[in-house]
Amino acid sequence: MAFYMLALIVLLIDQGSKWWIRVHMFVGEQRNVLAPYLHFEYYQNSGAAFSSFQGYGKWFAYLAVVVVAALIYYRVNGAIRGWVLELAAGFIAGGALGNALDRLIFGKVTDFIVWGSGSGIMNIADLAINAGVILLIVGMLIRSWQDKRSYSFK
Repeated sequence: MAFYMLALIVLLIDQGSKWWIRVHMFVGEQRNVLAPYLHFEYYQNSGAAFSSFQGYGKWFAYLAVVVVAALIYYRVNGAIRGWVLELAAGFIAGGALGNALDRLIFGKVTDFIVWGSGSGIMNIADLAINAGVILLIVGMLIRSWQDKRSYSFK
């Protein structure tokens, strides 16, 4: 249940934050939030991460749907178990769906979060996907450690 709830919460926060940016800022506008550590800059990305593959965003929406379907499949079949992997999958699914919705509805993703001096621009969905990948790695390491530990005691 945590998987579905977290995915929904991430999706709602992501879409709400993007709506706020689209309503209150114009493309290219910048607003300091916690200078010099964080500012918002409204950007529309029609591609993928780091503005690569510009114009091919809709294909990444379809890929996101496949990723979410795979996460649900593996979760139902027991490959994703334990709270760390549940959280990882929820973050990844919510983030993937958030960016997929943008791509399908607007043809591009609304990005606005810039850390530091501008090493890249992202949104809540991107942050959730990054958090999910980190948790996925941690969860796999924990599972591997537990498997080795239980094997060594047999």
